[in-house]
Amino acid sequence: MTTSARVITALAAAATAIGSLTAATAPATAMSTTTAITPQTLPLGDADLAETRSSRTLARGVTLTSIVRGTEPAPPDQINTTTRGPWVVNVLTIDPRTAKGQLKATYGPDLARVEKTSALVTGAGALAGVNASFFTFTANPQYPGDPVGLGVFDGKLLSEPLQDPTEANLVIDAKSNKMVTGHLQWIGSVRNRATNAELPLEFVNHPPVIPAECATLPDQTACTAPGDVVRFTPEFAASTPAGAGVEVVLDRRGCVVRTATTRGTTLNPSQTSLQATGQDTVTLLQLANGCLKTDLALKDESGRKVDLRAGLYGVTGRYQLMKNGEIVVPDGTGSFFARNPRTIAGSTRDGKIVLATIDGRQTTSVGTTMDETAAVADALGLRDAINLDGGGSTAMALGDGTLVNHPSSAGGAERAVGDALVFVPHR
Repeated sequence: MTTSARVITALAAAATAIGSLTAATAPATAMSTTTAITPQTLPLGDADLAETRSSRTLARGVTLTSIVRGTEPAPPDQINTTTRGPWVVNVLTIDPRTAKGQLKATYGPDLARVEKTSALVTGAGALAGVNASFFTFTANPQYPGDPVGLGVFDGKLLSEPLQDPTEANLVIDAKSNKMVTGHLQWIGSVRNRATNAELPLEFVNHPPVIPAECATLPDQTACTAPGDVVRFTPEFAASTPAGAGVEVVLDRRGCVVRTATTRGTTLNPSQTSLQATGQDTVTLLQLANGCLKTDLALKDESGRKVDLRAGLYGVTGRYQLMKNGEIVVPDGTGSFFARNPRTIAGSTRDGKIVLATIDGRQTTSVGTTMDETAAVADALGLRDAINLDGGGSTAMALGDGTLVNHPSSAGGAERAVGDALVFVPHR
């Protein structure tokens, strides 16, 4: 259920409220497995459905629970309407008070490429993980992994939150294993240190758009329509997007090392670049003399600054499910609100982190509507939760590459995604 437009949102994290909750350092326990009928059932389908749960300990403070509700396969033509299920829900629970490790976000070889969740989990040396952000996917085949919304990785803002209010952001302090959800806003600009002339940024690590009325102009400096100004970092791709426009490459101090009247270059690890299209090309060229200062700021819903520090991670979802213990999913219609595979991330009142997947579009697990997804989050005891990318992207994997859930693609094939949330144990 990846979105194909970069119009998903700006959802927030009172990330300044991220406190320090120290993870314990006790050794991990061996795996164990139990199966039981639970008296507290999920609010899905008819009340008389059988529900079983099997749990195992992956490490101290980290448990994996599989919930199966309903026993009979759904008729293929009733997947979206049946009240008999079945539903398969996998729940990864991390207790920061005893778990020895860190919850992080990770992406593949670079930000623009995609990688399977199982590969992201194993590549990070993680114990387990789930898919995370919505991403460009098929909308831009050249850069399919480009996040559609917020992307913060170890304190670096590599993709900006958007203004669409449907976007839900999840921010993680890996040092304390605490997460917050909500709506983030951002401000980006570049300023000449000598003249103080300033130019706002539209995007971070996202290909700029050439104004339609100037699409045939090889020289964008002749364009009189507003374009985009974008900051690129080495994490984006092997090279920056090529095309008409201008590009200014900066060294680690922000000083100009080269300027080009076309876009597309290779950055070394200490460099960044600024690209512009439309009439913004002229403004950027005028600004790009000497040394520049790039300012990137994240703010929460109250306007408080979110400190972009080491150990901070942020991903993007679509719609908040729970806020302060209340279901907050809006009413909606259409395929996104219908039954689909889902991935959920949230936290309980006592600070446990929960990552969950719900299989869907299958006779063995029908998936959940947005309302049903919120009801599951509530039943799992989540105080705050968001809906991450789902559909064919929904995946949960263990550190050995084993898929825990069953993806909805034909034959259960796993989709390559933009990024993932992973729990990495301390070594």
